[in-house]
Amino acid sequence: MNIRTLRSDHIYQKVAQASPEEKLELFRNEMMAPFMKQWQIQQIPFKAEEANGFDVISFNSMMHRSPDQITPEISADIEQISSETFWSECEQAVRKSLHLFVEQGINLPVSEYLFTIQLGNPESRALIINEGYSGFGGIPGFIWGTLLPNEYTIPRMKASLAHECNHNVRYQFIQWDHTVNLGELIVSEGLAENYATFIFGEEFLGPWVTRTNADTLNKHIKPVLRDLLQLTGFDQFAPYLYGDEIAKLQNLEPVNMPYSAGYACGYYLIQYYLRKTGKTIFEATITPAAQILDEVKGFWDEETIISC
Repeated sequence: MNIRTLRSDHIYQKVAQASPEEKLELFRNEMMAPFMKQWQIQQIPFKAEEANGFDVISFNSMMHRSPDQITPEISADIEQISSETFWSECEQAVRKSLHLFVEQGINLPVSEYLFTIQLGNPESRALIINEGYSGFGGIPGFIWGTLLPNEYTIPRMKASLAHECNHNVRYQFIQWDHTVNLGELIVSEGLAENYATFIFGEEFLGPWVTRTNADTLNKHIKPVLRDLLQLTGFDQFAPYLYGDEIAKLQNLEPVNMPYSAGYACGYYLIQYYLRKTGKTIFEATITPAAQILDEVKGFWDEETIISC
């Protein structure tokens, strides 16, 4: 297994010192180009054919610092993600998260991995709602972390990376296509967050779970989601997964769901599944959602107890 780290801090330092005319292509070639295969899979153009057209830069800038924002004025932010300790801990988190599956006898089809950490866009409302950190790991072989660097988010990047590594492993075994439904996303997010806390402890449980209380989960979220597990189409199921506020930011119709409803539901659903079946988080990660959901029918009627 080959795990490569793209040191974004070095790229930010270069871009910050570059002229305004050079920033865009320097950032595209150094930060975006190493992830070319990901962009191809996601069908995002590497470079727009016309000025201001949609491409990897405009896509990336939705949640991250855009090239024109990378100036000497943000040197303090760059400095916060420039220590050898920070990058070593991030790499160790990725390495451990992937290697644990191998140690459990699960042979991963993908052997080459690339990860990086990017500075978040402080104007991104979605990132602010997520308390300043996020990630993406749904394309096997590619893992991203995102943060607004501070004393709260920096220690949490290792758990966030473990969460994304779990997605990365799952989608080496589970096919993602147009038939993916809300049930798969609830299961997937539940697996990922349980994996992060399995490795790093519940003190690193993300706000997408901790901000949901038992009353909201049992009386509001579960009764609605249980009947919508077969819902397909991102624009249809995303509001139930992310909640109304983030749905509105994505120009989607709100459905009267609180923040990250699907994430919180998935976290406790997977805990129920692991207790009921005795399966490990490793076995569960590569199990089809339909099998998991078939085993947890009692979850929807049972009152979930959330310890504070």
